[in-house]
Amino acid sequence: MRLVLLLLLMTPVSAIAANEFTTQAVDAMMQSYAGDAPGASVLVLRDGVPLLRKSYGLADRETRTAATPATNYRLASVTKQFTAAAILLLAEEGRLSLDDGVRRWLPSLPACADSITVRHLLTHSSGLIDYEDVMPADFAGQLHDADVLRLLERQDKTHFTPGTGYRYSNSGYALLALIVERASGWAFADFLRLRIFRPLGMAHTLAFVEGGPAIADRAYGYSESADGWNRTDQSTTSAVLGDGGVYSSIDDLTRWDAALYDDRLLSDESRKLMFTPHVVTDEPDIRYGFGWRITGETLWHSGESIGFRNVIVRYPQRRLTVIVLSNRDDPEPYATARKIAQLAIGQEP
Repeated sequence: MRLVLLLLLMTPVSAIAANEFTTQAVDAMMQSYAGDAPGASVLVLRDGVPLLRKSYGLADRETRTAATPATNYRLASVTKQFTAAAILLLAEEGRLSLDDGVRRWLPSLPACADSITVRHLLTHSSGLIDYEDVMPADFAGQLHDADVLRLLERQDKTHFTPGTGYRYSNSGYALLALIVERASGWAFADFLRLRIFRPLGMAHTLAFVEGGPAIADRAYGYSESADGWNRTDQSTTSAVLGDGGVYSSIDDLTRWDAALYDDRLLSDESRKLMFTPHVVTDEPDIRYGFGWRITGETLWHSGESIGFRNVIVRYPQRRLTVIVLSNRDDPEPYATARKIAQLAIGQEP
């Protein structure tokens, strides 16, 4: 099986026949996730119809619970597209402007944040210091979005003048969650649930808050060591919601993907803003929109957190989407998702 997988991954896309987009071909790519290993769920959509909807391995190794298409994984930074959507909804309603200074909403930020706008936070062009770089080494428990604000209140500089560069910033998206709360009057998790997830029928998707609603069909995260797989489900930063706290499944993400093609949630103008290549990133072929990376014909975002690796890759002109969610620390699934997409593209009429 390993030889089959190696040959498949090395085969040029041009050599893959159209009829080879089969469950067997994807099974070969996903073989390392099968059995008693931490698992993965894979979704391939064309025109909203699943070409493939399948899960591999275990969502919970301790109880030997198999992963299914309903399994909810911590999305990590795939969350950022939902945070961006929340901001755009509030902008549509006139409750905030993308060009508002962040200190209008978070006045306790230091003077170095004077020229940072909401738009800069969305595009990682604020220059903010990353909260993970300034956390106390002896911090006990879990950090929350409000704790991120307290850490940034003590910083007296940014990496560059806001709006003049790009630096991926989890800090920025934690602050966006707080802005959603202040502009709406709702807790961030409640805003996502009531304004995004419930209207779209994403019944089991949520921003997880300890003591709040439980995660249905939950996948637990694992990391591999010389001793095998060890549960590494939560870290000190896992409770920060705006940059990575949403749990969802491939079944619920089917509904999210559909909503990105029409105005059932966001207006045409908001979706255009979300998918506009606003800034050049630190990789010359990748631009950043609002919560989305833009590469050629694709809109995509990965998510990496302790015990989880995920990616969503959309080809909107082809009406094709590939999603891979996994509850393990390795490998990063972007290359696999692209390979699966090329199999589907090879099958196009």
